[in-house]
Amino acid sequence: MTHLIYVADPMCSWCYGFGPELQALLDAVPGSRLDLVLGGLRAYNQQVLDDTTRTTILSHWKHVEERSGLPFGGNAMSQPGFIYDTEPACRAVVAARTLVDEVSSAAVLNVFHAIQHGFYAEGKDVTDIGVLSEIAVTALNAVEGADSYDAISFHETMLSPMTMSDARQDFEQSQRWGIRGFPALLLVHQDALHMIASGYTTRDELIATLKQIQQA
Repeated sequence: MTHLIYVADPMCSWCYGFGPELQALLDAVPGSRLDLVLGGLRAYNQQVLDDTTRTTILSHWKHVEERSGLPFGGNAMSQPGFIYDTEPACRAVVAARTLVDEVSSAAVLNVFHAIQHGFYAEGKDVTDIGVLSEIAVTALNAVEGADSYDAISFHETMLSPMTMSDARQDFEQSQRWGIRGFPALLLVHQDALHMIASGYTTRDELIATLKQIQQA
């Protein structure tokens, strides 16, 4: 079985752009296992976003839009006092990972992608716990079945000390692996980790690198 580890942040624009390429790889390698580790791009940031930084970030978004063809809609960053803290969005994915069965990794990835779509395409404030709970529960129920999860319970899970600790452990694990940029995709092969993507990478490049490592 092909075992992949995806290190990313739902509020990383290049991770958003990489989503379709990752899904194409998973479709091409049926039965593969994907573990999602949250990177914490701007976790615990407390600074209000200034105009200069906002302009720089939006220029990155433009590049991602041109490369990936994915939609970028309303700008949640334009609201007064916006703080670009990616920890809550990462924690929402960790909460989903805690709640679902191990065999339901597709549900966790669906939450990850739903948060991305909410932020980038719909302009939702995914630093808000209530907004995140609604997005995550809708995404989970789309995979697990209607009414499998509810926003109130999910909200409580997000606020639990265990979920907060697990999110921090993900950030620390990413750092121990030496990963400083996202997205990153690792292959677990012969008891070792192999990088098959560091930054935006196309489906064809992913498949070629994967086969090269597996056949070496």
